[in-house]
Amino acid sequence: MKFYDSIGLPNPDRVRIALAEKGVLDQVEIIQVNLWEGEHRTEAFKAKNPSATVPLLELDNGVAISETTAITEYIDHAFEGISLTGATAQDRAVIHMMQRRGEQKIVDAIGAYFHHATSGFGPEIELNQNKAWGEAHYQKTLDGMTYFDTVLREHPYVAGDAYSMADITVFTGINFSETYPKVMVPKELTALIEWRQRIAARASCAFVPETLKGRR
Repeated sequence: MKFYDSIGLPNPDRVRIALAEKGVLDQVEIIQVNLWEGEHRTEAFKAKNPSATVPLLELDNGVAISETTAITEYIDHAFEGISLTGATAQDRAVIHMMQRRGEQKIVDAIGAYFHHATSGFGPEIELNQNKAWGEAHYQKTLDGMTYFDTVLREHPYVAGDAYSMADITVFTGINFSETYPKVMVPKELTALIEWRQRIAARASCAFVPETLKGRR
């Protein structure tokens, strides 16, 4: 398999962590795609993924799977080991629900702020910016962090009692938030901070630079 990656960005990082949790990261050819240079917008890449986004997983038979949730579903079902998307109908539904909230409240929110209210990937990539719309997502990101802090005061993990893809989604979104647009987790969100430190200690997160693993 080939994994088209861009390390440090939340969606590719979600896939990399899932592969590591399954113990198969060394079985995958990893190809870094430089989004700052627009490599995802080349005709060669768009032939594999017309949406021109990473991550992308290309199977040995040539099938290309894009969309992060679809890729992680494939990884979870294709390989043995820890269940990341749930073993029962209820678990699968709750994990999917909480992962989607993680996307909306953290990953998508901070992405909108990054792409529209900051320089993002630069003027040649960030076309048609709407700064006011992007700035509105600054508060949405903070609201999302507060929401997950509330959740984690009641449960050890984002989707309940077990680690799952929902944790991976929120974790990578927060890492990105603090690294690039510098939207930091408020110090009073102690449950979220403690949870983040626990997730960062997992072997699957070894690729994360030390500056991303917890509060500075």
